[in-house]
Amino acid sequence: MKFPPHARLSVHLACAVSFLALTTASPAIWPFSGKKDQVVPVDSERDSQELAAAGMLAQARQAENAGKIGKAQAMYQAIVKKYAFTPSAAEASFHNAVIIRHNGKMDDAFDAFQNFIQSYRDSPHFSEAIEKQYEIAEEAKGGKKQRGMLLISMKMNSSDVIKFYEKIIKNAPFGKYAPLAQFSIAEIQQDLKEKDKAVAAYNKVVENYPHTSQAAEAQFRIGSISNIAAQRSEDASNLLAARDALRTYIATHPTGDRKQETEMILHQVNTAEANQSLTVAKFYQRVGKTKAAAIYLNEALKFGSPEVSAQARTMLAELASADPDGVEDAKKGPGQDYTALTAENLKARDDYVGPMAPELARLSQKPKMRTGDEGFVPIPLQEPTLPLRPGAAAPGAGSLLPPVPETEKPALLPVPPNPNAPSMLPSSPGSAVPTPPVPPVPSTTKPAS
Repeated sequence: MKFPPHARLSVHLACAVSFLALTTASPAIWPFSGKKDQVVPVDSERDSQELAAAGMLAQARQAENAGKIGKAQAMYQAIVKKYAFTPSAAEASFHNAVIIRHNGKMDDAFDAFQNFIQSYRDSPHFSEAIEKQYEIAEEAKGGKKQRGMLLISMKMNSSDVIKFYEKIIKNAPFGKYAPLAQFSIAEIQQDLKEKDKAVAAYNKVVENYPHTSQAAEAQFRIGSISNIAAQRSEDASNLLAARDALRTYIATHPTGDRKQETEMILHQVNTAEANQSLTVAKFYQRVGKTKAAAIYLNEALKFGSPEVSAQARTMLAELASADPDGVEDAKKGPGQDYTALTAENLKARDDYVGPMAPELARLSQKPKMRTGDEGFVPIPLQEPTLPLRPGAAAPGAGSLLPPVPETEKPALLPVPPNPNAPSMLPSSPGSAVPTPPVPPVPSTTKPAS
């Protein structure tokens, strides 16, 4: 039935008034708190209800401490049912879930904590309740339940265990147990041999929690799972996915615990892909499609082992000799960055110089670190032998410079004469050189007084 516009407006207003009356009237039913069919107390009733709930909570704790677990649990449940909107009810709900955790079934305990979380998210026990849920889920995943000091075998459907983890993530999407729960979901899918679901679950760990240790392990698992799938099938997409995941792990975690294992698996992936490319290239070579064969040989050169690369280069040389235009045409495609070998025999050419000299090969190697003090000899402290001029004498002790020959010594400049000073030069060519005067020796005799 259709109503006119003014009638529809009246209906909307009536619904709004009814909703306001539902949420503000007292007593009333609160529809969104998780406490269904519970009466919201008015302000004048809150204090009296909390006082009564606190008294019952104290009695329940006394009964629990006295070992009367059944009586305590019944009182906890009565508090939650009768005084659901009081702080004591939050405490009672949590302790009731703890009792079920120790004495009841795992699914019942998980649901009891879930009811507490949904009804009392502002309780100080919220984080502890999430932790308890994660413990229950881990026990269900392992197939054993811990009761006291004993491990009791139990069986639970994997789909139900996954639902446990999903609720934990929903309860606290950014809590510390969220990445752990998502990683456990992926492990369950991996154990069930559901490759696509496991990879998708691990990808969620990497995308949603990238800075956690679980993200690094999840990245490695993606590559490992894809590698195993590639070994069981001839699907090239698995090799591509494995290589991308493993390279991402090395790039994002260069010092990770799985680095060595990742490099080993990556080598296996590259070798497998090179062998596949070489097999396809041989097929195209047989049917006469040079361009396609050259493209796949290029892939073999990129990822192959030395043996595969050598075989690919030989085939390229044969293709270049038989159909040089086809090989040249293949180089024009995207990603064809290899150098096509000539069909000539390089070793037969006149300008072939052979491999690198041993000295140059040693220079290109990285120096080896000393592992001990074997063969360690200190550098001798000896002066170097310097070159001497022809005819020069050896330098004296302690001198690092060679002596200057007499013929290369600079001439002395003439000193202007001093008329007051006694002459040190002979007056004539044949006269003797006068002896300079000797100063008198000071007397040691004391003067007379």
